[in-house]
Amino acid sequence: MATPAAGERLIPAPEAPRPADSDRLPRHVAIIMDGNGRWAQGRGLPRIEGHRRGVASVRRITEHCVRLGIEQLTLYCLSSENWRRPEAELRFLMHLLEQYLIEERSLLMRQRVRLSTIGRREGLPPETLAALDQTVELCSANAGMRLCLAINYGARGEIVDAARSLARDAAAGLVDPESIDEEVFAARLGTAGSPDPDLLIRTAGEMRVSNFLLWQISYAEIWVTPVAWPEFEERHLGEALAAFSARDRRFGGLSPS
Repeated sequence: MATPAAGERLIPAPEAPRPADSDRLPRHVAIIMDGNGRWAQGRGLPRIEGHRRGVASVRRITEHCVRLGIEQLTLYCLSSENWRRPEAELRFLMHLLEQYLIEERSLLMRQRVRLSTIGRREGLPPETLAALDQTVELCSANAGMRLCLAINYGARGEIVDAARSLARDAAAGLVDPESIDEEVFAARLGTAGSPDPDLLIRTAGEMRVSNFLLWQISYAEIWVTPVAWPEFEERHLGEALAAFSARDRRFGGLSPS
């Protein structure tokens, strides 16, 4: 992911208004960042320009979530199914990701953001993995918002990996199969130690979850916008948060009223 040209954001973007009930902000927001390619093609641009513009949205929304006091932001950067895309586009995405991980270090440190990732490392270029590991290590002592990047991630694969891990330990006598409950299983997922998402946002209007955090979003509120990711701004996030704060979350029970 590339960053905007020097001086492009000398004037800070105006903050979107906080939701009316700011005490009901979600702890954890997860976003399926969709529509980069379609946004570019609709303007007669190559698909990679949409990915490039999408980086500005990553920075913009990350900064705004820090300002709002969101505990965790998880971004769906690259799915395990995205390897079906053209090779040239995938090479550009890897270059963009590597560039983002290097160029955003000063911002992540200044805002005390903790960086983590979920997804399989297999198939990622060594230089991308090196930049990823270095940035995660650099941010490891930060005490602010956690930014989790889902890279080469698929929820079905994550669940299979967790099941294999428990099966191996059960076969070795390290785990009693009767002791395996939801808490034990969740501890084997890539998101272990993180709160489940309270709010799932999808851009570009698609009405599906696309193999993203299938276990973790069981009780997440879902908010879909037709706005493509390159144009997603603070005000759109504010709309999602306002909708979240107005919902009655019963978790299978009855409303207190």
